[in-house]
Amino acid sequence: MKCDVLILAGLWNSGPEHWQTQWQARYPKWTKAEHRDWNCPERDEWVAELDAAIAACKGAPILVAHSLGCMLVAHWAASGSPLKVSGAFLVAPSDVEASSYPIPDNGFAPIPLAPLPFPSVVLASGDDPYVSNERAEAFASSWGSRLVRIGDAGHVNGDSGHGPWPEGERLLQEFCDEIGHST
Repeated sequence: MKCDVLILAGLWNSGPEHWQTQWQARYPKWTKAEHRDWNCPERDEWVAELDAAIAACKGAPILVAHSLGCMLVAHWAASGSPLKVSGAFLVAPSDVEASSYPIPDNGFAPIPLAPLPFPSVVLASGDDPYVSNERAEAFASSWGSRLVRIGDAGHVNGDSGHGPWPEGERLLQEFCDEIGHST
């Protein structure tokens, strides 16, 4: 795949069975934004770490985010950083304002609902335990993102059987092609 990617894992990081981990192994030039505390992330610290990871990229990357990583993207976009990204591929955004969210919101609420200043796509599962269909639609609409429904796919992680996830990889390539991002 020809695009410069910065992977943003969600809460608890992405384990070995997760598509993000498998994609990064398949494309070793892709990088992953690291975080100090995957189990109890603090918004401001993580936004600063993302800003540093973007600054370390050679060009404006595509952000490939999962779960809480999608909320990280929205908060980073609202932070006023002068850095640029080419776009964001947002998979299974977690609703940190919902009672089903498994930890305190740690500064991620309220969720920024301003349009993102770069192209984006939200991939949403019909039976995700961490976001309702209505909220996924609201996030996509507010952020100016194209919404792609991927059927009933759980939380689109290793636990839901999304290891290699070739369909997601195809959708990412389509997104890169749409926005003219390649290396």
